[in-house]
Parts: sequence; structure tokens; C-alpha cells
Amino acid sequence: MGKEDLRRELGLLRATLLGIGGTLSAGNFVILGHATGLAGSAIVVVVVSCGLISLITMLSYCELGTIIPMAGSEYTFAKVAYGGFVAFLTGWFEWLSNMFYAALSSVGFAYVLSYFIPINIPLTAVLMVIVFTVVNIRGVKEVGTIESLLTIAVLAILAIYIFSGWLHSQGMGPFELSAPKGLVGTFLATAYLFELYLGAEAIAVAQAEIKNPEKTIPRAMILSSMALIVIYTTIVYVTVRAAPPDIISGQASPLAYVAEQIMGKLGAVLVTIGVAIAGLAAINEAIMAQSRTLFALSRDGYFPKTLSRIHRRFGTPHVAVVVSSVFTIALAATGFVNFIVYAVNLGFIIGFSIVNLSLIRLRKIKPHLKRPFKAPAYPVLPIAGIVASLFLLLFIEPAVLFLGLELSIIALLAYYIRMVGYIRLRIAFGGLSLGIGGFVALLAYLIRSGFMSLSPNLTEITTYILILISVVHVLAGILNITAKS
Repeated sequence: MGKEDLRRELGLLRATLLGIGGTLSAGNFVILGHATGLAGSAIVVVVVSCGLISLITMLSYCELGTIIPMAGSEYTFAKVAYGGFVAFLTGWFEWLSNMFYAALSSVGFAYVLSYFIPINIPLTAVLMVIVFTVVNIRGVKEVGTIESLLTIAVLAILAIYIFSGWLHSQGMGPFELSAPKGLVGTFLATAYLFELYLGAEAIAVAQAEIKNPEKTIPRAMILSSMALIVIYTTIVYVTVRAAPPDIISGQASPLAYVAEQIMGKLGAVLVTIGVAIAGLAAINEAIMAQSRTLFALSRDGYFPKTLSRIHRRFGTPHVAVVVSSVFTIALAATGFVNFIVYAVNLGFIIGFSIVNLSLIRLRKIKPHLKRPFKAPAYPVLPIAGIVASLFLLLFIEPAVLFLGLELSIIALLAYYIRMVGYIRLRIAFGGLSLGIGGFVALLAYLIRSGFMSLSPNLTEITTYILILISVVHVLAGILNITAKS
């Protein structure tokens, strides 16, 4: 089977809408409630801060995406800059984070619908993942036009919400910032909302499918990032102006609640439809992102080559799409929101840090590399992006940090197995089995000979059990060592 590449089908408009649509997730609008409870009306400052941190790193994405326009995003950048375990660990967390983000988007979609329709949230979330798994197998070309139109429709609905909220706030007096939980609460909200702008990263994930990548990638990333800062800031502003933060924090769908206060029932229905449509687009982009990362890891031999197979008709990594979606379905079935949000943030904080480090390293080791786009204010902005991202780790849920440690250990084992190779790993396990078999046989002998005192009945039973275990391990060891490759 010859080498097969992903098709370059996305122009500037489609790529920009990909970034905007990928981040206007229903889940993002749902979690605004909890974040408002942490930061109060200072949530407006938090949203702007998250956008600026994201924009700093997006400039690094722009440069790296134009010189390495291949599938895999952060993983591919780290592979070129560092290689080895750093690259694999980056891809590993990028893949997992996109799975968590897809699960969050689907669960958020279900929560938004539940404002008006009594539904089973986990079941609805799972069904949405299944639907968009099929969509992604068919490819971006088939759904691109429809998705772009839906994103435009969502932006129009959000514009109505913003304008109505602005009219409603006239005559209410000056806006006052308040942070009931102080600076710590503000930082907690920033760490919680860090993933608000991750949709723009979907452009980097899809860079192998973008036309004229040297120009389109940086333009689309910058346009989408700046547009998202304006969109989120204005939405949050009119939301906290229309209702007290403590009321908003208790709502499953804060925007629908506020829309009902300022536009009536019909307005709430309209906003719910808009946010739900946004959720569908985000689910699609997240599933695409996770499959492209798994595709890249498989392409480079870290996972079975089957995962990098390209569908002959649709030109998509269909096997990677299905495998990633299976894990996403398991996450979506839990129906949890806060834990998933922190898990998403952990992975992307790590990813953002490594992207900035990759830019610094490539500037150092390959200074003459052709760079159609150069990140400005180097190295100040990349370093600022690293420091800001790592600082937010201090405010991530401890249970999620522990999960991240466990996942890092699993990644280390997976990488070691890949580097050692199947044959040598099998021989190693064979030697380990022989050692265990010999030790158990010695233990049986000591018990049988009376060196270890047990009751007569227990000595007999224990000896036979240990002999059986010893024989099994010795046979397994011999078969592993002598088997043909």
C-alpha cells in the first residue's frame, strides 16, 4: 500500500470558520456559569486574559504551521523540534485532550437542550458523538459548506443576543467589576476557562487539509483568535449585566436563562437553538482533531499502522476516527462537566507550553529555515506564553493533576514498548517468566523440605500450587524466547 495523504480542501474562509466554529462549543457556554461563580463580574477580565494568552501561543502556531504544514499539530511541531519521548508525550496529551474536548462539547450540547427538553444527558451526548463520527469518516468536503453556514447562523444569533443585552443594560448605571473570591477566585476561573479558545487550535490540527498553507494558516488563526476574543467578551459582559453572578452560576444554560430575562421565551428558544448548533460544530471539529493526532502518531510508528490508513473514497483517516470516538463515547457517557473541563485544560496547557518551546528551539537549531510567517516579539511572547500556561497549572483540580501523572506513566510505558520492539520485549518477558518460575520452584522446595514451617495439610496443597505456577511460568518463558519472529 503506497503513501496516502490527506486532501487539501480548506480555503481561508472555511479555515477561519473552522477555528471559530470549533470553539463556540455549547460546553463553553455551559461552563460560564461555574466560572462566574468563581470570579463574579470579573469574569469579563478573565475571558479577555484567556484570549490574550491563547493569542500569544497562536502566533507560535502560525509560524510553526507554515514551516511544518503536516497533520498532527503540536505533536508534529515537537517531533521536528525535539523528537523522541517529548514528541510522543505531546501527541499523547494532544490526543487525550481532544477526546475530552469532544466529550465536553457533546455533554454541553445535551445540557443546553435540557433547558427546554427533558432528555437523558449522557445518552444524548453519546448519540451526538456517534453521528459526528460518521460525518468525519465521510470527510470535511462533504460537510464543509453546511458547517460554515451553520457557524454564520450561530454568529448571527449571538449578535442578536449581544445587541438585546446591550439595549437591556442601558440606564442601569456604570458596570462595576467585583471578585467575591478575590484574586485566587479569578485565577481559578482563568484556569477553568482556559479551553475557551481552543477551537482556533483546530486550524493547526487540520493544517494538512488547508489550501495554500503558508498564507492561509496564519491569517485564519489570527482572524479567528481575534474574533473569538470580541465574541466571548461581549457575550460575558451582557450576561453579567443582565443577571447577578450568583444567579448565573446556578444555571445549566446561563445564556438561555439570561435571554429569557431580556428577550422573553422566544429569545431563550432562539439562543438555545444557536448554542445547540454551535455545539454540533464543536463536536465535529473536536472529533476531527483527535483523529488527526492519532493518525500522526500511527503514521510515525508509535501506534499500529492500521490507525493511519486513509479511506480510499473519502480521503479521511477513518480507522483513527472510529478508535478515538470509542474512547470519547465512554467519556461522554459519564455526563460529568467540571472534571472533563479541567482534563481538557491540563492537556492543552502542556501542549501550548511545548508549542512555544518548539518555536524557541527551532529558531535556535534551524535559524535559516524558510519562515513564511515569523512570530513577532521573539523570544518575549513565546516565553510569556510558557510562563502564563504553567502558572495556571497551580489552579487545576488536584484530582486531574493526579490523572495527568498517571497518564504520563502510561505514555512512558507505551513509548518504551515501541522503542524496545516486539521481539526484544517478548524475550524480556520470557526471561522474566523463567526467573519467576525458578523462584517459585525454589519456594516450593523450601516449603517441602521444611525450611519454611507450615501445617502438614497446608504444606501439601501449597507445594502443588507452587509447582503448577512454576511449570506455567517456565513453559511461558521458553515459548517466548524460542518462538520465531
